Amino acid sequence: MFLNKQASAPRPWLRPVLAALLALTVAACGADKPAASPDEAATADSGSEAAAGTQAAEQAAQADALAELGVDELRERGRTAYAESRLYAPAGDNALEYYLALREKSPGDAAVASVLTDLMPMLVIATEQARDREDFEEARRLAGLVARADPDHPARQRLQASISGAEEAAQRRIAQQALSAEQEAERQRQLAAEREKAQAEQQRQAAEELARQQRTEREAAERAEAGRVAEEQRAAEQRAAQQRQTVQSPAPAPAAAATALRPLSTPAPRYPVDALRAAQSGEVQVEFTVAPDGSVSDARVVRANPPRIFDREAVAAVRRWRFEPVPEPVTTRRTIAFSPGG
Repeated sequence: MFLNKQASAPRPWLRPVLAALLALTVAACGADKPAASPDEAATADSGSEAAAGTQAAEQAAQADALAELGVDELRERGRTAYAESRLYAPAGDNALEYYLALREKSPGDAAVASVLTDLMPMLVIATEQARDREDFEEARRLAGLVARADPDHPARQRLQASISGAEEAAQRRIAQQALSAEQEAERQRQLAAEREKAQAEQQRQAAEELARQQRTEREAAERAEAGRVAEEQRAAEQRAAQQRQTVQSPAPAPAAAATALRPLSTPAPRYPVDALRAAQSGEVQVEFTVAPDGSVSDARVVRANPPRIFDREAVAAVRRWRFEPVPEPVTTRRTIAFSPGG
């Protein structure tokens, strides 16, 4: 359950002013208005100080009431007030005060700090607007929230000074206009109605602006994530294409490197007796490696036609071959033909 909304009380600083005005009105029935006495002037000047003290006491009581709530309840109430556009009003039941109380219980909460940072510009504007419509009680309350949220805020002293100056000017104007108690009471009612209307509209606009900013940030994050996923997908497709190309592309023929080989001795293979008697011909492709000293190693049959007839003699012959020394081992292939009439 939310805290009960505080009813708008008559401004304390008006009581001595109205008393002085009433005395002036009675005296005017039989004579000219007398000048205000030093005591009366001092009493009028102390009005704003008394109002500030009363309001400070009320704010302290509200803060104590919020301090009695637990962390979870403060967080839930803050979220609800934020969602319902109760950003800084009414007093004691708004998102700003809930999150200030929550900050005192959880000083390192980054989410709380972020919300307070978002609300500060709107709180400063609301304070200036309350001052300009001469709602000094509300202006002092909001200025107090600015000081609580950020004691070092650059606008804090300026706001307090401008509120005091505007309030003194309003007091002088009221004294000059000699408003009756009924007129001042009516003005106070109108001011309360204007305050409620202005706060509702201001908070609605502020909530819409916050929602727009959050939506923009969320959309930017979604676009960045989509771009990252697309880039990863393109990179994966490129890697897959390269792998397919590697598998499908034939390996360079080892024989291509043989152009750099210079044979020194390549004795012909011995013709198998059975194949010679049968006048059988064929060929064998042998792959082998030439070592840096020109000797042959790792000779093996790659292809033979017919198979297993000339394989042994072809490999034996290749192993006896010699080449000029090379800088590094070279693997190559040679095809050896067998013909009974050769």
